[in-house]
Amino acid sequence: MFNSIIGIIKQFLKDVNWGELDYLVVDTPPGTSDEHISIVQYLKESSITGAVIVTTPQEISLLDVRKEINFCKKVNIPIIGVVENMSIFVCPNCKAESVIFPPTTGGAVKMCEDMDIPFLGSLPLDPRIARSCDTGKPFIVEYPDTPAAIAYRSVVDKVKQFCEDTTK
Repeated sequence: MFNSIIGIIKQFLKDVNWGELDYLVVDTPPGTSDEHISIVQYLKESSITGAVIVTTPQEISLLDVRKEINFCKKVNIPIIGVVENMSIFVCPNCKAESVIFPPTTGGAVKMCEDMDIPFLGSLPLDPRIARSCDTGKPFIVEYPDTPAAIAYRSVVDKVKQFCEDTTK
C-alpha cells in the first residue's frame, strides 16, 4: 500500500504536464509522514515557494502543526504563514459569533508569536461553505460580504503578496 501511495504522489507531481501554473496547492493531512517527504522531494526541483499551514484553535491540532512547522524548517520550505480555521462560528442569520472550539493555549496567534512565523488570519466556520462546495459554486462569489468570505480574501491576498515578493 505504501509504495502505491508514493507512486501516485510521484505520478501526480512529476508525470502530469501541468503547463504554466499560477499556484499549485497540495492539501495534505497533518503530520510529517513519508508522503510529506516524497512531496517535498518531488517539488523541490520546481522550487517550492512556501507552505501555508492550517490549524484549528485546539491544542491537539496545534501540536501537529508545530511538528509540521519544524518539518518545513528542517527541509528548508519557507513558511508563508498559519491560518486558523473554524476560529469562531458566525450565524448566517443573526450574525452572532460563538466560539465553538475555544483555544486553551492561545490558539494559532500565540503559537505563531512563540515560533516567530506569520499569522495569516482566522477563518470563521460558516455552514454555507460546505453547501457551496457541494454545489460547486465558489463561496466567496456566492456570499462575498460574509465574515468568512472577507477572511478568505484577506488570507489569499497575504499569500499572493508573499509569492509575488518571493519571485521578484
